[in-house]
Amino acid sequence: MTKPLADRIALVTGASRGIGFATAKALARAGAHIIATARTQGGLEELDDEIRKEGGSATLVPLNLTDSDGIARLGAGLHERYGKLDILVGNAGVLGPSSPIGHIELKAFNDVMAVNVSANFQLIRCMEPLLKQSDAGRAVFITSGAANKATAYVSPYAASKAALETLARAWAQETANTKLRVTLFNPGPIRTRMRATLMPGEDPATLDTPEQVAEFIVPLCAPDWTETGKFYDYKTRTLMSFRSPA
Repeated sequence: MTKPLADRIALVTGASRGIGFATAKALARAGAHIIATARTQGGLEELDDEIRKEGGSATLVPLNLTDSDGIARLGAGLHERYGKLDILVGNAGVLGPSSPIGHIELKAFNDVMAVNVSANFQLIRCMEPLLKQSDAGRAVFITSGAANKATAYVSPYAASKAALETLARAWAQETANTKLRVTLFNPGPIRTRMRATLMPGEDPATLDTPEQVAEFIVPLCAPDWTETGKFYDYKTRTLMSFRSPA
């Protein structure tokens, strides 16, 4: 049986656990070769084992996304080896402090922005030429409802996701006349370590798993996905357009 993503190259950030781990596995199952990045070597090796068990393949790239030069070197390496990139899943993110704004140190705020915004900016800069070399470049960024709800006590995270959404939307407009398609994906509350940190009293059994979410991310990475600059809400299974405030 032909796999829908056969011969496609997919870069997944934050692939050592959670949604990134599950999405990398799902993309590999669909036939893509996975370029998996994360800070945690052990988690990447576990991912590689899981992908190989299912007959897939992966290249592991231990990388802290705050290393902007490292992202640039990764782009150069992908260009040298493959000459293109078909799929970019910008999943890596940090929650940061849960506290009133006045109690948050500037460094903690900047640390959240560095991972959730600046790293994705650098990924876009360095991966866009490769994605444009694909016959159907696809980029998906994981966002959060906190961006539009302006959720109290997680202001750095909420602000960073709002910035990420605007960054991705601007990129989608800039590339609208190319073969590149850009989508924002909001998973909502999912059974992840980040969610457990934010809501320690919540029963994880009441939440969907990263594996369930990943099955909805894969179609957004396929060559036949034609929408760009849109927002996919997993909870309602709805593709949404952005609009100006009323």
